[in-house]
Amino acid sequence: MTAAWSHHHVTPLWRLASLALLVTFLASACRPAPEASPAAGVHVFLWGSFNTTDRDLQLAKNGGFTWVKQLFEWRNIERDAKGRFEWNEPDRIVNAAQAHGLKILARLDGYPTWSRSQQVYPDDGPPDRLSDWTDYVTAIATRYKGRIAAYEIWNEPNIDREWGGQPPDAAAYVALLKVSYDAIKRVDPAALVITAGLSPTTDTSARARPDATYLREMYAAGLKGSYDLLGVHAAGFRSPPEADPGAVALDPEATNHDPSPPEARRVYAFRHVEDLRQIMVEQGDGNKQVAVLEMGWTSDKRPGSPYLWYSTTEEVKGEYLARAFDYARKNWPWASFMTVIYLPDPAWRDDQEQLYWSITNRDGTPLPAYIDLKRVLAGN
Repeated sequence: MTAAWSHHHVTPLWRLASLALLVTFLASACRPAPEASPAAGVHVFLWGSFNTTDRDLQLAKNGGFTWVKQLFEWRNIERDAKGRFEWNEPDRIVNAAQAHGLKILARLDGYPTWSRSQQVYPDDGPPDRLSDWTDYVTAIATRYKGRIAAYEIWNEPNIDREWGGQPPDAAAYVALLKVSYDAIKRVDPAALVITAGLSPTTDTSARARPDATYLREMYAAGLKGSYDLLGVHAAGFRSPPEADPGAVALDPEATNHDPSPPEARRVYAFRHVEDLRQIMVEQGDGNKQVAVLEMGWTSDKRPGSPYLWYSTTEEVKGEYLARAFDYARKNWPWASFMTVIYLPDPAWRDDQEQLYWSITNRDGTPLPAYIDLKRVLAGN
């Protein structure tokens, strides 16, 4: 040992060990707590809502949500003509969400008039030329590379009003999904591409296809390899979140006396998501995860409302939403995140049914559902 390394200059081993323990403790204390799975998202309406954007994003953050879902409608961004983009509002929304530390799920749909020869607005429909769509998808993925975390490609294509008034066509939707997946991954490989959430319907006609039927048709059309997460919708209807879909299907009150076959009536249970998951497993896609893109219960008690038969109270709505997250976190290791509807659009009126799924009032004051979810998600 040289003079420079005499025992007077060597740090004792016990002190080195203490320093190592201190460094480990400080590193773990500074590291964010691991996010519970599935993570929580909430559907927001920030477009044009200049005065309530920060309020709603803070509500989402304070409530324990880590994702916000927002519509990025094609008709609002490339509205007037092909190649004429309006980025002010999407830029504002993306910047605001980032400032609040929230990840963005962008739902892409909503055709501009120039993209379709047959107009069906306010319903939706695919464009005449897929290349027009992929140019839009490429533009938005390029502009927000690394800033928009996930993209939902279309919404409920298994019902005709979302598919140009035409009978639902799983093969045509998969073709749209494939070009979307390729376009996004080409410019932002880290972004998640999510299949459209499907409507939980029992209707088998020119108007609609049940979600399980349509998903099997998607796989038959070559779905594998064209998505990162499978998007699903999970309305609870009249039943609690833990209810077995088979039991719900056999309960006339829980299905509004729907004459469809029992297998179809499983959609009236929140846990019908497990049926769609099973199809993924059967198709060899068990390594993929699921994203619940819409979930909730309604308190719509307006006379004559078609939702009245499964309307519940605000208190029960909150209890069911909280229990749904608790159930999923204990039983759904394959669920990536779940999106609650809604932090409401401040412009919604009392006669609009979507208002009654919301977890706050339009002025931002919390309903019981927000309080119950905050307790589960944020731990307070």
